[in-house]
Amino acid sequence: MSVLGRLAAWILFACACLSASGAMTAKAQQFSADIVTRRDDASVRIGRLGVRDGKVRIETSEFPDGFFLIDTAVAKPSAYFVRPAARLYMDARQSSRLTRLLLPVDPDAPCPQWQAMARLAGAGGEGEWRCEQTGEEVIDGNNALVFHVFPGSGHAYVAWIDRARKFPLRIRTEDEVLITLEVIKDEPWPATSFELPGNLRKFSPEALVERIKQSDVWVSAPQGARPPRP
Repeated sequence: MSVLGRLAAWILFACACLSASGAMTAKAQQFSADIVTRRDDASVRIGRLGVRDGKVRIETSEFPDGFFLIDTAVAKPSAYFVRPAARLYMDARQSSRLTRLLLPVDPDAPCPQWQAMARLAGAGGEGEWRCEQTGEEVIDGNNALVFHVFPGSGHAYVAWIDRARKFPLRIRTEDEVLITLEVIKDEPWPATSFELPGNLRKFSPEALVERIKQSDVWVSAPQGARPPRP
């Protein structure tokens, strides 16, 4: 083969490598899936999620008037519940455990991401979390690492993490409910699906309580007064 021919072959090889690398990156960063729960022989589709560049959008039948937005791609992660019709959004806190479980993680050391989101929700408990890898499995053609997750306090659970997508494929909770992703599609998502609309205002329950305290509606019990008997 001539020098020109070898150069052309090398360029084609390099392009193929770049293309494959791009495909792997897209697979790891953008996909959609159904969220399904299984217990005993019962299976229920409870929602759908989309993932893009460390951000997650979760829509569930439990909250039909809104959706959850999770952002782990920033120094300070966030989790919000968005209600577009009411033009409101609020901190997700402990409104749904899905926001604390279904998020991008390091497939070799997933505990820091889970612990950070639990603390953000006010459910982190005391002490450091511990994740122990117990094996590997193939789930619907996807290679998954199996972890036993031990929170600082609370109940342990088992997670199957897709190494390529860097995302849990299954989680078995302490009450023996299996949360699983099904009908996974590697497909692009518009960035706007993971952004707060500009016409929303943030709702704060704490701020509402403080406003009520400043109004005539709030009546504080006199100091030393006994509560009424039932």
